[in-house]
Amino acid sequence: MKLAVIGGGWAGWAAAVEATRRGHQVTVFEASRTAGGRARRVDAALAGQPLALDNGQHILIGAYTETLQLMADLGIDVSAALLRMPLTLQFPDGNGIRLPRLRAPFDALFGILSAKGWPWRDRLSLLRAATGWQLRGFRCDVRQSVADLCSGLAPGAMATLIEPLCVSALNTPPERASGQIFLRVLHDSLFSISGGSNLLLPRVDLGALLPGAALSWLTTQGACVRTGVRVKGITRRGDLWQLETDSTELSDTFEAVLLACPPLEAARLAEPCLDLGNPWLAKARGLRYEGIATVYVMAPGTRLTQPMLALHAGDGHPAQFVFDRGQLSGPAGLLAFVVSASVGDNAALTAQVVAQAAAQLGLQQLQVIQTIVEKRATFACTPGLQRPGLQIAPGLLACGDYVDGPYPATLEGAVRSGLAAARHLLSIK
Repeated sequence: MKLAVIGGGWAGWAAAVEATRRGHQVTVFEASRTAGGRARRVDAALAGQPLALDNGQHILIGAYTETLQLMADLGIDVSAALLRMPLTLQFPDGNGIRLPRLRAPFDALFGILSAKGWPWRDRLSLLRAATGWQLRGFRCDVRQSVADLCSGLAPGAMATLIEPLCVSALNTPPERASGQIFLRVLHDSLFSISGGSNLLLPRVDLGALLPGAALSWLTTQGACVRTGVRVKGITRRGDLWQLETDSTELSDTFEAVLLACPPLEAARLAEPCLDLGNPWLAKARGLRYEGIATVYVMAPGTRLTQPMLALHAGDGHPAQFVFDRGQLSGPAGLLAFVVSASVGDNAALTAQVVAQAAAQLGLQQLQVIQTIVEKRATFACTPGLQRPGLQIAPGLLACGDYVDGPYPATLEGAVRSGLAAARHLLSIK
């Protein structure tokens, strides 16, 4: 089958690789010249020298089984590209939780019991809650928020574990985040496979992970990759699909089209091919979004106690995490402060983060390198959300982290969606 994949994010690359492996003739169209979508390399400069940043400080976890397998299949040395460490949510004062290297779920059990700075009431309340979640099969009323789900937790456990986990996984504050999706994340990461909760921190820029490897592999397999080419429209021509692009080259026809672009762009392309009032369009356009800001600064001579530290977020202190890029993929002293569910403009966020670094880390005289704000970084993962499905119309599919599935807007969700879409092609032929 001749297949067009529109969009070069992680979902699009996963779909293109899987479709090629299954014998389809694939062409990938990506409007940008940089592969990766919302998880890509950003070129910057420091003291006149090139500096590779990312458009957001993404992490992976051990439960990202499909992503890790795809990376290995593409020839990536996962152990070299990713720093694996036990789940650690510690604050600058050393308080917090660090799971030991034990089988699941004993790592979570002993991690909770040994959490530093936690009074016993916090530990016991979390153990009681976790036991209840297990007994209920990690299911809850779809209308419940994470705040509802955790209403009986001690405030310390809520503030130092649940809130950081919620904003990092769902990028949505607990009072607005889906309790059911959060439980699925907890189950798969903490209570399913051993090592599932491990943090996997990139030692290379995001473009050198899946996007770059997929592009190289596809090229060697004879697939066509057209970066810097925007698809302006798609039209149904009998059993085929005609693409109109902004390229001077003649557009081609395809037997199937896979929309791996953001939901609003997918809706724009799909609308002329659908009946008025199509429910897929309504769901895609009904999504709401959360932003993520990443503030990169230089703090010469600074080395954090961990590659990633949790921060106390609150009024005037918006960042929930700080990453020591000097221990990962950058020069010594390069720090990345992450503001999940961010609001406000770049200048205000940057000033607040600099003040937060001084108050919580004791860092002065910081040099701001760049602040990157992705205003539509993820969809708002709210209770009872109805997400659009994979199938749009015969021969027209969608994939992306927003497509209906068990996970929030994560790299694993994107990859799984792309793989599922490529496998669904068998039912079209």
